[in-house]
Amino acid sequence: MRKSWLSLPLIFAFASVSWGQQKERERLKECSQVLKEVLNIPHDIPQELLDKAECVLVFPSVKKFAIGIGGSYGRGALVCRGGFDYRGPWGPPAMYALEGGNIGLQLGAQATDFVLLVMNEKGARSILSSKVKLGADASAAAGPKGRTAAAATDVLMKAEILSYSRTRGLFAGVSLEGSTPRSDGGANENLYGKKLSAEDIVVKRAVKVPPAAQTLVSVLNKKSPRNRSDK
Repeated sequence: MRKSWLSLPLIFAFASVSWGQQKERERLKECSQVLKEVLNIPHDIPQELLDKAECVLVFPSVKKFAIGIGGSYGRGALVCRGGFDYRGPWGPPAMYALEGGNIGLQLGAQATDFVLLVMNEKGARSILSSKVKLGADASAAAGPKGRTAAAATDVLMKAEILSYSRTRGLFAGVSLEGSTPRSDGGANENLYGKKLSAEDIVVKRAVKVPPAAQTLVSVLNKKSPRNRSDK
């Protein structure tokens, strides 16, 4: 009897990890679906902007859970190109959260998908830091739409992060200034089975792409296999 009681904590811990891992796998599948659909929208994210992006953040079905700054709004994933100079193929995802700011004013009660392009190494370093506020720690702007970004040169020159949203089929560039994307440590541990920082995952490649993220990563490698930014 005593042995069975002693084993209960281990059983609960295993069940908790398994449930948490499954939750993150489902989240990655949602990210894959959102990114695939967004990149296939007519007059969507300009190809030349995607080709110059170092990283992509995807937050599916973000909802307004709380009122006021500090409320938690959404969960998603960050995928970056490989290597310290971000010139390699897209790699394993780091799980991320999106919080606070004025997202609630834009969302209302509707679920919204967000896709953020990180356009340079400075922006990538900011996103990989413990906590970054868009518009303060990293310059952010609503992303331009269309097959060409020629008219968006000024935006591209100034912004480190370009943001897009989709609500009820409507696709648009949207400002997320004041919001905070941060690494979701608990979710990363659930997914990979050990504690890892976002930098460990996307820059140092301490882990391989998990099966649940294969579609997400393959979509990016197919749509934008090379980094065409001017270093």
